[in-house]
Amino acid sequence: MTSAGTSGAAGRPAATGPRVLLLVPARTYRAADFLLAAARMGLDLVVGSDGALPLGGRPVIPVSPGDPDRSARRILARSGPVDAVVAADTPMLVLAAAVAARMRLPHNPVEAVLNAGDKTRQRQRWAAAGVSQPRFAIVPAAAPEECIRDAAEAVGFPCVVKAVSLSASQGILRADDAASAVTAARRIRQVLAAARRPRQEPLLVEEYLPGPELSVDGLLAGGDLAVTAVFDKPQIPDGPTFEETLLVTPSRLPGPVLAAAVRTAGQAARALGLTGGPVHAELRIDDRGGQPRTAMLELAARCIGGLCSRALRFPGGKTLEELVLASALGQPVPAADQDPARPSGVFMLPVPCPGVLRAVERRADAAAVPGITGLTITIPVGQRVLPLPDGDRYLGFILAEADARQEVEQALIAARDQLRVIIE
Repeated sequence: MTSAGTSGAAGRPAATGPRVLLLVPARTYRAADFLLAAARMGLDLVVGSDGALPLGGRPVIPVSPGDPDRSARRILARSGPVDAVVAADTPMLVLAAAVAARMRLPHNPVEAVLNAGDKTRQRQRWAAAGVSQPRFAIVPAAAPEECIRDAAEAVGFPCVVKAVSLSASQGILRADDAASAVTAARRIRQVLAAARRPRQEPLLVEEYLPGPELSVDGLLAGGDLAVTAVFDKPQIPDGPTFEETLLVTPSRLPGPVLAAAVRTAGQAARALGLTGGPVHAELRIDDRGGQPRTAMLELAARCIGGLCSRALRFPGGKTLEELVLASALGQPVPAADQDPARPSGVFMLPVPCPGVLRAVERRADAAAVPGITGLTITIPVGQRVLPLPDGDRYLGFILAEADARQEVEQALIAARDQLRVIIE
């Protein structure tokens, strides 16, 4: 992922609105959209980051997400009073909660953010709260391979083997028998080592659930979840890897099924201890047995990742980032329109093979497909790339709008088919 910024042109009128501390990781897709949202809202923005950001001369407070105490002290010494603290992406979530606590601003408890960032904590907390989820087993890092085999047999086949601390579908593999579960665990351990994760990190083995998959995005306020978007995934990932590709909103699922999914997502967020701010929940509708069952897969204490939020627009032309900033400031947030005039969607372009990215050709042809509203390649030419489950990046994002959901889906697939990706 590459960082992006706004122009920050000299001579820009000084912001007179509320003052917000925005914590931005150097490796993120989200910087530009949050900075633009803050500018549109007239916010007085203070930025903290763990790397250099192209912000047009705007000063940046250096922080380290791995050292929240020291970073919080530095921020408090340099930022001055602010009205809200917002993390632009996952690596800054814990630090944002710690800083907001020290500033006595509304925030999620640090422990709740840690719960949301660890898939074993999620499973354990949801089990204790009775949240619907797949059967699962946690396998300690030091356990022999027989334990992976036993765990897989206990949850049943097919199963899914997961790293507990990674995101964006990295370190996740399906296994259809005991031998492939052991092989999957070995490979995921290699992914964890390459990502420099702690050696003592356990693995999660869980039941594979067939059926439709969807994501629910919303904003928590006092523990209540207000939905901002529900995305269907017409190309359901079923393994062996689980890269996401096509997302379309609004959902086609029946109203009672959607209502159950939203209730489950809200229950899951509260069970982790989250009370406010954005939530991105991934769920499956287990359709075995004729009676659909909504089950939680994962939940993050942030809004939808990548550039997917660009597929969404809210009353008054507001962006999702504007809603997140407004929510952090305690301002009213408009409810999502569950039947928008223009369905929309995004195609997340997965890395097809390992190597060095040399070109993405025929972009103009892809962008010219009727209904396409945007196409961004987010990995610079010349960079080495890895497909999932080893890598953690997408090549880019295609956006579309149309009068019908089926037209959105068709436009995104047609645009994707126009592209020619060259990797050596």
